[in-house]
Amino acid sequence: MSVRSAYAPPLFVQLAGHPLRWRLLAELANSDRRVRELTGLLGRPQNLVSYHLGRLRSAGLVSMRRSSADGRDSYYRLDLGRCGEALTGTGAALHPGLRLVPPPASDHAATARPVRVLFLCTGNSSRSQMAEALLVHLSGGAVAAYSAGSRPKPIHQEAVRVMDARGLDLRGNRSKHLDEFLGQRFDYVITLCDRVREVCPEFPDSPRRMHWSMADPASESDAAFDRTAAELEGRIRFLLHTIEQESRQL
Repeated sequence: MSVRSAYAPPLFVQLAGHPLRWRLLAELANSDRRVRELTGLLGRPQNLVSYHLGRLRSAGLVSMRRSSADGRDSYYRLDLGRCGEALTGTGAALHPGLRLVPPPASDHAATARPVRVLFLCTGNSSRSQMAEALLVHLSGGAVAAYSAGSRPKPIHQEAVRVMDARGLDLRGNRSKHLDEFLGQRFDYVITLCDRVREVCPEFPDSPRRMHWSMADPASESDAAFDRTAAELEGRIRFLLHTIEQESRQL
């Protein structure tokens, strides 16, 4: 190994050290975004933003999926788990004593006051129902979670099955229209569907809005429900860290 390659910065440092790419990582850490939203937030031309998104995608830090609301659009998502692994490796590459240890998976969110989270999708039949159940479970009941849809339909039996496998029972749940929650206060409103994001109403006290662009598993195979549950669990574990940190700042 040459001296130059031995001391080359890890790829994550090379990528994240660029100011524009760091801004992209920071914006995507908060919510999935479309290119035109990122160009507006960063005040940079689309071709430049797309180029740097391409660099991040090539490294596996960012992924893209076509919008289910408008196939001409795409949503970009940051893989927080992959970023955590990269940061851990970066510390170790500099010195063994700097091997970073990611924070433990938060199963309980210590909050100064009750935190309310609303998950929204179109049918309130799978994604948002699973997210609601997972957040209540992973927070140990410390977070009050709710779910609704813009066009409710019965809970999908595959959603019931995958939650059963995690010891969570959806059988007593019902699908609800988002209008049931209008006027209520929430700390976080998280849209899981590109279509419902376009029609999401305003809620009192300006809750923090997040978007997780996730395909409807009912439009794919039964295995898609397992993948959706796994993705939701990963995202919710990171959400709990956000809730805990922001609650302590109040």
